[in-house]
Amino acid sequence: MASRNIEPNRRLAKLMEEAGFSNKGLASRVVRLGKVRGAPHLRYNHSSVARWLRGEQPRRPVPQIIAEIFTIELGRRITAADIGMSAPVVPPDIGLELPTSRSACVQVASQLWRADAEQQRLLVDADFDPTAFASAALGWLVGPWDSQPTPAAGRRIGTADVEEIRQVTNAFRILDNRLGGGHVRGPVVEYLNTHVAPLLRDGRCTEEVRPQFFAAVADLTKLAAWLYHDMDKQGLAQRYLIQALALAKVADDYGLAGEILAAMSQQAQYVAQSRRAVELARAAQSAAQRAGMPVLLTECQVMEAHGYAAQQEARACALALTRAEKSYERAADTEMPAWLDYFDEAYFAAKIAHCFRELGRGEETEQYALRSLDMDPSYRRGKTFNIAVLGTALALQGKVDEACAHVRTAIDMAVALTSSRVYRYIGDACRALSPYAAEPDVRELMEYAEDRLPDLRVREERP
Repeated sequence: MASRNIEPNRRLAKLMEEAGFSNKGLASRVVRLGKVRGAPHLRYNHSSVARWLRGEQPRRPVPQIIAEIFTIELGRRITAADIGMSAPVVPPDIGLELPTSRSACVQVASQLWRADAEQQRLLVDADFDPTAFASAALGWLVGPWDSQPTPAAGRRIGTADVEEIRQVTNAFRILDNRLGGGHVRGPVVEYLNTHVAPLLRDGRCTEEVRPQFFAAVADLTKLAAWLYHDMDKQGLAQRYLIQALALAKVADDYGLAGEILAAMSQQAQYVAQSRRAVELARAAQSAAQRAGMPVLLTECQVMEAHGYAAQQEARACALALTRAEKSYERAADTEMPAWLDYFDEAYFAAKIAHCFRELGRGEETEQYALRSLDMDPSYRRGKTFNIAVLGTALALQGKVDEACAHVRTAIDMAVALTSSRVYRYIGDACRALSPYAAEPDVRELMEYAEDRLPDLRVREERP
């Protein structure tokens, strides 16, 4: 997507001249009236007004507050349109392409967060684009890139700002793992839009801090993507992942880029794009190898194996799993970044179980699903996934009583979660029991599932 030129706001400039307002004077009036109008959180200064004059539009209710200020000062009715602040038109493909420069990356990410925070309909209803990930991955690997010099003016961004974003990300990630994406999405998007976006647009930092800052923002953006993935808002999740990849490119962080590409692979697999999932997993491996991170390489290789399994290519799956196991052996005692600390033996076993589940091999699925339960109990959603996979494995082997018991446990755990993915896993397990639908235990389980999880659709086929 070509970058859009923002036109200067000549209407606002003309009215400021008529009213005799300086940038600082208008900013202080906005803050004061905002407190009166129930918006005490507004923080604007002369730089904010300068951005408005360049064409940037503040979030609601600021345009209405500015219009009211001019109405009072000039003695006639002034609307948001009169000050050049009608609702901005967001490109329908916002976020679907990888930007080719740092400034474009900042602009697109900020636009995406803002439009999302305002819940603009085009994003709420966004569909998954089957070609966008391939284009983004290719752009990351070989596309043109204008790094551009770091801005010399603006607020100084230091290590304290970076650490704050990291801590906020970690706190949100913990809540996501415990509660599901639906509980966390709103605060994450609001933080990106109101706190991070101004730093991206107006901040300046040293060359030492710059990669740390952009990597921290990329990680938080990836988390936002995963919240939407968990809520089954796949179109929004995709756009966030693409912009997270762009931010990782600004940071020159191959490891984080590999993690994001692996996430793209997992999402592609989830929406039944298994061939695309394999391609993305291979691109992720390239990044992991350049970063020298064997644990990340393991994750990327097991994602490749999962893609093959979904295509029923058992031999290719086995070869990819063998490579993943060898990579994991080399990973002993290596340090991992915070965003990868979830990957341990239990998580690895869970991913292998997914492969065998796709191949319909119940015994092997059970073997690895059992290993996956030796996991950190704070990952409540992940444990629910794994118990549901174990239930599926048991159903595939005709162990009906055991399967029903484990699926019931997963249902009980799911009640406290807002996660469409959990529902999908439980639905898969229930469908695996459908050959035994006449048995009393299965009938009772289906009734229990529909009672405890009213939105669960156990009879629908997966895409």
